[in-house]
Amino acid sequence: MTDIEHTSAAIEPDNEPAAITPIATVKGQAVIDLPKDLYIPPDAMKVFLEAFEGPLDFLLYLIRKQNLDILDIPIAAVTKQYMEYIELMQELSLELAAEYLVMAAILAEIKSRMLLPRPSDAENAEDDPRAELVRRLQEYERFKQAAEDLDKLPREERDLFVAQADGSLISVEKPLPSVSLKDLMEALMDVMKRAELNASHQVLIGALSVREKMTHILTIVQDKEHFLFTSLFDLKEGRLGVVVTFLAMLELLKQSLIDFVQAAPFAPIYLKPKAA
Repeated sequence: MTDIEHTSAAIEPDNEPAAITPIATVKGQAVIDLPKDLYIPPDAMKVFLEAFEGPLDFLLYLIRKQNLDILDIPIAAVTKQYMEYIELMQELSLELAAEYLVMAAILAEIKSRMLLPRPSDAENAEDDPRAELVRRLQEYERFKQAAEDLDKLPREERDLFVAQADGSLISVEKPLPSVSLKDLMEALMDVMKRAELNASHQVLIGALSVREKMTHILTIVQDKEHFLFTSLFDLKEGRLGVVVTFLAMLELLKQSLIDFVQAAPFAPIYLKPKAA
């Protein structure tokens, strides 16, 4: 083999065609060529971003962008920029540009009226041709600002979400704590202190019977589901009456005729009749 043949053999691997990247993969098979019957509409890839909600919105944008005085609008400059936007709109969407053409005609009319000479007579002097346009822009700006303020308010299903729960399906048992002897003694001591404070003079009373107090307490308690422990004591009876009343309560509790209940620690103590 000659030197030329050796050179050709060495060059051949470098001249291999590059790998073709497939357009897509359909059912595991690579697609390299486009189908011959594939039709792509001319507007298939057109994307239009609607930046303005109407001609008044666009005019207001032009005025605010250049920090112009809305009461003294330079019609010539604004009309020029407006027409440039109209040309762009016509290239993108003729239907959308139609509503802007009306405003373009209004701007052209205002511009022509401002170019015409005005009579020197003040009585026949015509009002500013821009006055109606300024009024519409100010009114539109107020409504637009009001709409933006309303949109910032919290909205249900956007900022707030209503949560509902059926309470009938929730069953919570709250057992009442049992009353300890210490709590009963503290309640009794509190009643005793108040009895001493209310005793202004010594009154001789007849003998007090525990049985009579038991009957009296049962009669009162039967009328209500819960009766306040401290309300059963008659402070006018003094210390003796408090002790007899408390002994009557203990005797009724011993005979399972009443119960002491307390909703929480340090809460008021109540009496209730024992269920038959």
